[in-house]
Amino acid sequence: MMEIFSAEALSALLQVIMIDLVLAGDNAIVIGLAAAGLPKAQRSKAILVGILAATVLRIGFALATTQLLQIVGLLLAGGVLLLWVCWKMWRELRTPHHDHENEANEALQNADLDADGTVAGGAPRKTFAQAAWQIVIADVSMSLDNVLAVAGAAHEHPTVLIFGLVLSIALMGIAASFIARLLNKHRWIAYVGLAVILYVALEMIWRGYHEVAPYIGG
Repeated sequence: MMEIFSAEALSALLQVIMIDLVLAGDNAIVIGLAAAGLPKAQRSKAILVGILAATVLRIGFALATTQLLQIVGLLLAGGVLLLWVCWKMWRELRTPHHDHENEANEALQNADLDADGTVAGGAPRKTFAQAAWQIVIADVSMSLDNVLAVAGAAHEHPTVLIFGLVLSIALMGIAASFIARLLNKHRWIAYVGLAVILYVALEMIWRGYHEVAPYIGG
């Protein structure tokens, strides 16, 4: 437990907290956007299903990923995947879709934020099955991204890793919509999170390359 107080572990802990904040907020926006096109009676149910699914997936991926990253080559692959996540986040931050984000936030908060007389009224209509399918696909991708990033940032610090995964699950289960609002209001937080995830991705690629280099050379 004392390892948490070392400078390296504290640095890893700060990285993990920022990763969890940004990716939980991102996940919540995607869930809200998928649920925005549903009738009011089904919207809250879809958001609840989405957050529960994301929570369960994070637990499942956490149990598997920490073991899988011990396999030679998967650390490098995980770093490349996170690099792609960074590219997606960068594009979204550079070209924000304010209308879409507003619909997502209205759905998450069940409130008429733009005072147009409707809650997520501009979102295209869809069935509950369509919304649930969109949410599950997004949850699988984003939960894996989250667990990979946390595992990459917390390497060699098991206490930080456990804290990061528990925080990730707690944020999705309790505060996802609040974090989504926070990120929407203060965009700089998302940019800081993006920089942290980029750093973790590059470090994973660097470590992963040196891990596989002896096998390539042999």
